[in-house]
Amino acid sequence: MKLKKVLAVVLAAMMTLSIAACGNNTDSAAGSDSADVAVDQPASGTEDSVDAVQTETEVESDKTEGVPSYSEINVGTDYLDYTASIKWTTHRTDRGEDGTLDAIIADFNKMYPNISVEVEAIPDFAEEALLRLSSGDYADIMAIPAIDKAEYGTYFYPLDTFENMDKEINFASQTEYAGYTYGVPYMANAQGILYNKAVFEAAGVTTLPTTPDEFITALQAVKDNTDAIPLYTNYAAGWTMGAWDAYLGCVSNGDDTYMNQKFVHTANPFSDNGDGTGAYALYKILYDAVANGLIEDDYTTTDWEGCKGMINRGEIGTMVLGSWAYAQMVEAGDHGEDIGYMAFPISVGGTQYALAGGDYASAINVNSSDENKTAAMIFLKWLTEDSNWCYNEGGYTVDKEGKNPDMYAAFNNCTVLSDAPALEGEADYLNQMNAESELSFNAEGNRKVQRIVEAAATGSETYDEIMEDWTKSWNAAQEELGIEVLY
Repeated sequence: MKLKKVLAVVLAAMMTLSIAACGNNTDSAAGSDSADVAVDQPASGTEDSVDAVQTETEVESDKTEGVPSYSEINVGTDYLDYTASIKWTTHRTDRGEDGTLDAIIADFNKMYPNISVEVEAIPDFAEEALLRLSSGDYADIMAIPAIDKAEYGTYFYPLDTFENMDKEINFASQTEYAGYTYGVPYMANAQGILYNKAVFEAAGVTTLPTTPDEFITALQAVKDNTDAIPLYTNYAAGWTMGAWDAYLGCVSNGDDTYMNQKFVHTANPFSDNGDGTGAYALYKILYDAVANGLIEDDYTTTDWEGCKGMINRGEIGTMVLGSWAYAQMVEAGDHGEDIGYMAFPISVGGTQYALAGGDYASAINVNSSDENKTAAMIFLKWLTEDSNWCYNEGGYTVDKEGKNPDMYAAFNNCTVLSDAPALEGEADYLNQMNAESELSFNAEGNRKVQRIVEAAATGSETYDEIMEDWTKSWNAAQEELGIEVLY
């Protein structure tokens, strides 16, 4: 493996999980009662579809005749007396500590009393999971870490054909390879902004902002009329600042092919479009908020755990985080009803776009016994269809027949999209560009976003100077990697 590819894989270990489904209109908005996310078959021009032609027979040969596929299991009807003991590892250490995972297993055992599930929540999951895969010592069920899709079959058992899985779950193509789907997201996320409804009301903000200017105006109103921090940056945690990258693609420009197909080929991706859209407008929201004193007094002392209670109590107006954080903020105090979630304030031609896609996807160990594979398949399908875990976490539904929480009501007027997959032969381009440019979009390493906060607070750099520097790094990476500039 070449050095650049090694670096790219390391950077990808903490990536915001890519989204392979595509909502085609406002009817699929996340505020609807049931999911209506259209998931496309991998295009004939994609790298994965080419590999599928070459290796689908090999995957079929790896299927075990005695293990039921995902679509063959009817939860609550089949295998009720099945007996097995399996192990499940997850990244949700918080839900291990508060008893949620144990409660989930207890509910499962009401229906399947003879399937024992031992759960382990792993800190530093992204790194630890890779180590466990390399050692061969990993549980019957484990979330898929950052590995190449071509390696899925080495470590995980195919759950079902993509065609069948696409009828069962949203985002089936997230873990599709060679015509099979290998994992089921435990929940899905939509990308917007957390806000405190009581703070907005006290500030006189009666209409949710839909443009950068409207958002800055709302933050100013919070500062002028309340004691709340208008925008909490979560600078000190570092990883939290990576949330800003999630809006770079279709949210900021309405193009679901941009992030994985056009971005790496764009000469000036950080130039000002002049209409409040695109990357320039996205990150400028943060710069302007800091420059205008609309953040915490000392960004270096922000507290990730502490901010949950702060926004619950009305001490914070807004935070830029994915919908996965919603449930944590609701549970952090006595005022959960005040926590709201709104679409990101950028409009393209009068339309707001929201990004939705699967979080970590749970998969089955290819080396587990047939008995344990069967039990794991039963548990995964029950977890998706009957556990309500996704719904309770405020997640966008993974189950095709599932409901979305009321928190997504603000998305009713948005078009919900997901990023289309990369083109043939270009699946690693973005990872390579992230490593070469050191800009790390949707990847571990958020210094570039922290730099915006520092520059705006100290006046050390103008926003345009930062964007010009990013462009130089981007263009140099394109030249070094030989990536053609097309746009």
